[in-house]
Order: sequence, then structure tokens, then C-alpha cells
Amino acid sequence: VQLQASGGGLVQPGGSLKLSCVASGSIFSINAMAWYRQAPGKQRELVARITSLGSTNYTDSVKGRFTISRDTPKKSVYLQMNSLKPEDTAVYYCNADVTTFQLRMTSAWGQGTLVTVSS
Repeated sequence: VQLQASGGGLVQPGGSLKLSCVASGSIFSINAMAWYRQAPGKQRELVARITSLGSTNYTDSVKGRFTISRDTPKKSVYLQMNSLKPEDTAVYYCNADVTTFQLRMTSAWGQGTLVTVSS
């Protein structure tokens, strides 16, 4: 199972970016999908999570600014980030709880995409 994230880049404070992540491989089903981030010198933290039924939760610092969504047939998850702040600067990782065709459950990670918020 592989996750491929994209969409990071340099953006000015107040700007927007949309991250995308697509899963591939021996995937029977995907349960929850999520975005994490890790800023320099800090631990990786959960940013947003969406279940297979569409329930979402966000870390407090991004509520009202970020929106997570998914396209189940496309095995994809997205993160729309608005009103970006310098403290949002981090490497963003997508994550998916996957059941494979061999009926093994695994937590897969993408390679990370860098988001830099700076003027």
C-alpha cells in the first residue's frame, strides 16, 4: 500500500493551499484517513481526520480554517487550508487505515509534503 501526497509549497500568510493524497496498492477498503504535520523541532501532530462515514475532527488550531474531505472511489483525501499562518509551516503527512485484499489491517503513510507560510 502506498500513499502519494502532493500540493505543498510556499504561500504568504493569509493564503490558501490544497493538499491531495491518493492511495494505491492491494486495498480492499479504507477506514479513516487523516492528515498529520510535523514542524521543525516538534512532534508529529494530528491535524484532521475523516472516517469512512464522513465524520471529521480537527485540532483546535486549525478549526474554521482547514477542511478535510475524501473521495472514496478515488481512494483520495484532501486538505483545504485557508487563512494560513506562519505557525502552519510544517511537513504534512497523509495517513490511511487500510484493509488489504489479504484482509490485513495496516496504517499507511505518505512521504510528506512541505508547506511553508512566509512573506
